Amino acid sequence: MGSHYWISADRRADRDRLRAGLDLPPLLARVEAHRRLRGPYSAAGAVLRAVGGDALARCPELGPRHHIEILTAAPEFEGSVPRIRSTLEQESESGARTRYQARLHTLRIAHGLTEFLRDYLAALGDGPRTLVVEDVQEADPTDHEFVAVLLRRLAPSQLTVVVGTAAEPPAEAPGPVSISLLAALRDRTVRLAAPAAPGASGGPAGVAGSGSDATPSAGLDAAALGELARAYVATECTGDDPRQRAAYRALSAADRAALHDERRQALLARGERSLLLGAVPYHAEHGSDPTGAGAAALREAQLYCKNLGLYHAAAELGERGRAVVDRASRPELWWDLTGDVTTSLSAIGRAEEAEALYGEARAISTDPLIHMHAAYGTAMLFARHYGDQRRDSQRARRWLNQAVAIASLLPDPKERAFYSVFHRNGIALVETREGRPEEALRLLNEGIARLDQELEPGEQLLHRTGLRYNRAQVYGMSGRLEEALADYSSVIEVDPNFHDHYFNRGNILRRLGRNKEAVEDYERALRLSPPFPEAYYNRGDARLELGDVNGALADFDRVLELDPEHVDARLNRAGLRCDLDDVDGAWADVTAGLALAPENPHLLCVKGRVLVERGEAEAAREAVSAALRIDDGLAEAWAIRGGLGYESGDLATAIADLSRAVELLGAPEIRYNRAVVYEAAGRFAEAAADYRAVLEVADDTDAAARLDDCLRAASASAGV
Repeated sequence: MGSHYWISADRRADRDRLRAGLDLPPLLARVEAHRRLRGPYSAAGAVLRAVGGDALARCPELGPRHHIEILTAAPEFEGSVPRIRSTLEQESESGARTRYQARLHTLRIAHGLTEFLRDYLAALGDGPRTLVVEDVQEADPTDHEFVAVLLRRLAPSQLTVVVGTAAEPPAEAPGPVSISLLAALRDRTVRLAAPAAPGASGGPAGVAGSGSDATPSAGLDAAALGELARAYVATECTGDDPRQRAAYRALSAADRAALHDERRQALLARGERSLLLGAVPYHAEHGSDPTGAGAAALREAQLYCKNLGLYHAAAELGERGRAVVDRASRPELWWDLTGDVTTSLSAIGRAEEAEALYGEARAISTDPLIHMHAAYGTAMLFARHYGDQRRDSQRARRWLNQAVAIASLLPDPKERAFYSVFHRNGIALVETREGRPEEALRLLNEGIARLDQELEPGEQLLHRTGLRYNRAQVYGMSGRLEEALADYSSVIEVDPNFHDHYFNRGNILRRLGRNKEAVEDYERALRLSPPFPEAYYNRGDARLELGDVNGALADFDRVLELDPEHVDARLNRAGLRCDLDDVDGAWADVTAGLALAPENPHLLCVKGRVLVERGEAEAAREAVSAALRIDDGLAEAWAIRGGLGYESGDLATAIADLSRAVELLGAPEIRYNRAVVYEAAGRFAEAAADYRAVLEVADDTDAAARLDDCLRAASASAGV
């Protein structure tokens, strides 16, 4: 079967030596993951650049299928695959952007990239290959996700992944982690610690070492030392050769800056977009003009990453930009960097850090626009980004009122209108969270009318469609489904390439019982997004309502392929497998689901169903009774327990349990079962009433025959 491997050592040469002794499949690629090289997706992009040309030639369908993932991780493929369909936020100027990618977008990209490699390897058809990913301890979180998904989803018999790290395990990114690299390394690799070569010294790549790392090698002239330093800079200062590092540090500051300038120009000449996210800004900030060229390069990279939803990189790049920019002479650039750091930190669950930066901005700036933006951003932390313990609607409202007050004083009438409506949109969110949807709708309607009156038709289009999108959400929460549907449809007319619009409209269509149209919208959402588990899940539910059992099962399979911890998909697939008499499959899903959510009453209920099928009546009764102790409103649990009472001959208890199920749901199958128990108990009139109720909604020949029997028996009893 083989294994994935995790090789740890502070020197790459030591890791290489250990790896060379392993019996590995042929090499697919060896890539460097250090984020200093190309920022986010340094490793994933390198894999694409290594195999993408051959993959697209062998499997041309992979380009259209995975164009979003390919162009995000390796923008150099522009022109080789279809362009990412343009959405309103991509067409809007940066200052007009009010919508950004969801935090899980990068995890979806990791799944898409993994499937690209899986299908390419299948097309090669000549057995497993090996992928070596080095310096993962210095990787961006996007590559952490990519490697973790590879380890989970691809077996070593498909692709043997060899992960190289420093001796110290790689740290998880701060904030919530969508998928844990450390857990994947622990659970899915064989860890091997590589011994250091005799006489070796120095620390991990890019980290100061000791010993011979402190001074250049003796006996080398200035030219030789200069070449060693140049070789170190050519690794983007990630190399772990102690002689090169020492030579670099021995140079004067001016000479080091000159090497960085030289390297930056060489990289720019290559014309590769991904270099602008890693090595180019690094050399610019360490070159001869850090406050000018350095700050500009960092800002360009930050903005690109933020707009693509690469938030960890955007936050880091912005912090580095803040460190080099001269705030006194370039206050607007300083705030642009700071503001997008706060936006990025908020998006990745690091709200406390964002709040501290807003406080810093208020403490050092008297610019009313900065105070307005900081007030709104702080409000959103308390309204949306903080967890339940720190979420505070009143604090959010106070900050929003301050933002509205400042906006009302802006001299430009169009800016005044835009920002006033924008901040009142935030108040509408607070009103919705506090259970006042009508007040939220009033604010949204007023905002829509004001912008329609004071702006030209094409101005601030993203925000204006955003208002209608938010109104659709409030309509949906209020049960005004037709109005929600109309708003989502109008938004789609203006912004037809954003997947979330179709996903949300599909949800409304499902609630309206228009499942065929809902399936079509979910399919549109899936075509516009990397693998999207929620859309597959909802499409599976809608297909089930339409009677497409195989389609629903395929969708639930797909959800669990992407997210094995999706409890609802486990639940639905378990129930569906029960319906298909796949008792073993249902039991596997119930067991896996309860390991994740041991007190989920619906899973306990399905467990009861499975145990009934397995002939374990007492265990089934315990399972459904446990479900009812958690939620006594589960009609199916009462029905199952009623059936168990009937099978055991306890007819009185069976009737009581089935009657409770009828009160809660009244489904014809439950009424039919209660009728059978009534009939067995000799309560023929009550049985006849239930059979009649079944026949009112279903053409059931067995119920009709039993009704006749009950009527005859009731008549005979009355005659006696």
